[in-house]
Amino acid sequence: MTASAWLRVIGIGEDGLDGLSPRCRKYVEEAEVLAGGARHLAFVPSSTAEKLAWGTPFSDSLDAIASHRDKRVVVLASGDPMNYGVGVALAQRFSAEEMAIFPAAGAFSLACARLGWSRAEVETLTLHGRPLSLLNVHLRPGARLLILAEDGTTPAAVAAALRDKGYGPSRLTMLARLGGPHEERRDGTAEGWDDASCHDLNTIAVECRIEKGAFVLPRIPGLPDEAFLNDGQLTKQVVRSATLAALAPLPGALLWDVGAGSGAIAIEWLRTEPTSQAVAVERDSVRAERIVENAEALGVPRLGVITGEAPQALASLASPDAVLVGGGVSGDGLLEACWEALAPGGRLVANAVTEKGKDRLAAFFRAEGGRLTRIAVSHAESEAGDTPLAWHDKHPVTQLAVEKAR
Repeated sequence: MTASAWLRVIGIGEDGLDGLSPRCRKYVEEAEVLAGGARHLAFVPSSTAEKLAWGTPFSDSLDAIASHRDKRVVVLASGDPMNYGVGVALAQRFSAEEMAIFPAAGAFSLACARLGWSRAEVETLTLHGRPLSLLNVHLRPGARLLILAEDGTTPAAVAAALRDKGYGPSRLTMLARLGGPHEERRDGTAEGWDDASCHDLNTIAVECRIEKGAFVLPRIPGLPDEAFLNDGQLTKQVVRSATLAALAPLPGALLWDVGAGSGAIAIEWLRTEPTSQAVAVERDSVRAERIVENAEALGVPRLGVITGEAPQALASLASPDAVLVGGGVSGDGLLEACWEALAPGGRLVANAVTEKGKDRLAAFFRAEGGRLTRIAVSHAESEAGDTPLAWHDKHPVTQLAVEKAR
């Protein structure tokens, strides 16, 4: 903690002030301004400090805190403020030198303690203010998940989602009001879970178990073609894997998937790297709606979908770190527009099947360099007896991959 810190963010559990260290309790007692949710502020009813309860929009509450820079300000937050907590928003607004953060045991740590789970071997997510479909990307046999609930209906909604994806046998544990005198627990399976509501402040633990014959989807690139709703405009599995390898997903990187078709490339980009971003640009409105459906089904509802014709539809988008041109590669000026918008050090990848498209890629390759590859795939069909295998050749795909100078 620096001498210039005027804002103290203190994690507090369901045991209230009794769970705070003497140091943190002293900060609360000496605060001139106390901010937090109504539940947190109720832990200090006798405080004479000015109270700031979180309001809507939340940015107004941050403005109110900023206006008290000349005072001793304490923010009370649930558990670990930097784990899906208010500390993240505060750190985006105020410098590290202005703040001192004191975490307490959060819901995930407490849940692991109750269940005997290794925290390092658990996947965590929050559904508070976020779509339920986020769950889908985490589903795999044997996975252990900890989920922060939106409210008391979330455990039943999670159970229903698990049943829908073929994970009915999964074990569920609902843990409510962790760390306090009124802690609650309910155990069961997704297929046997009832719809009874729980306390709003709850965490859901899931041990994923799959039904026989259910669809298992890996996180690495190259999902089966059947995983995507499509009308034939789909980058097939083998070429898709090679394309994603050429695009090289990195943490926080933004992808433009131009002429997205089914959205498969953008969706797998997001599944591969949880902190990445992607925008799918598709001129056909029916396909654009299908991309949204695919993104939700495969657990990446954060995918942005733009319905419009490129390059005009690209004008208002943030500069990308990677671009895939999958459809319309032969269109006048499209490759050049994407190359111009690409951030320094970014990658442009384009696939073509038609002769016109191949010629455009060859011309761009001569001008900008990079790597031009022809990908040919053949599939065998099994024949009875000793009959030789019949191989069926797919149309070869020409792929351009070029990195922009930094």
